[in-house]
Amino acid sequence: MSSTSTTEADGPAPLAQALFFALVVRPLVLVVLGLNVRGRERLPRRGPAVLVANHNSHLDTLILMSLYPLRALRRLRPAAAADYFLRTRWLAWFARRVMGIVPVARGAARGADPLAGAEAALARGEILILYPEGTRGEPERLARFKGGVARLAERHPQVPFHPVYIHGAGKALPKGEALLVPFFCDVLVGEPLRWNGSRRAFREALEARMRALAAEGGFPPWE
Repeated sequence: MSSTSTTEADGPAPLAQALFFALVVRPLVLVVLGLNVRGRERLPRRGPAVLVANHNSHLDTLILMSLYPLRALRRLRPAAAADYFLRTRWLAWFARRVMGIVPVARGAARGADPLAGAEAALARGEILILYPEGTRGEPERLARFKGGVARLAERHPQVPFHPVYIHGAGKALPKGEALLVPFFCDVLVGEPLRWNGSRRAFREALEARMRALAAEGGFPPWE
């Protein structure tokens, strides 16, 4: 099986996923960290749809998925690097069967389509979680979006792309750190975008909407 494709057999195990989010993720996100959500009503309730978020921490995916009821978790599919999350058997099981990731091959071989898994998720009517910066960056600093998000929008012009800005996760658990620091997190959900006919224009519009959400929060700069 290609590392860029998913099947129903690779999807989440409902009981394991529900237990993990009910007993671990929700207490962590809602009690240990604390969460303030603005624009929750703009979250897509059904797919196909794409949540487009900034990425500073492994907490980002847990935070986004915690915004949905347990019964909806199976419809959420985070796109994640195959070389990182499938490198050991136990991590691969957890990533696929508990988190329900769509593995994406970074530096895919010639002829391979790194968007194949994402397209399969949308074809199944799921909600894809996508981080267009490509990797975790510095806390609260937006990096330029890579081209994959625009190519995906071009192939699926009717699918809404919902920008979500997460603030605080990069401070609570920054890249390279294993120790969680309780730090209040904010989530701002923007109005969705659809394909506008140009890859560059779509990417720039999405970046502008993300910057606007960050500005809306009025957050002070990190020290």
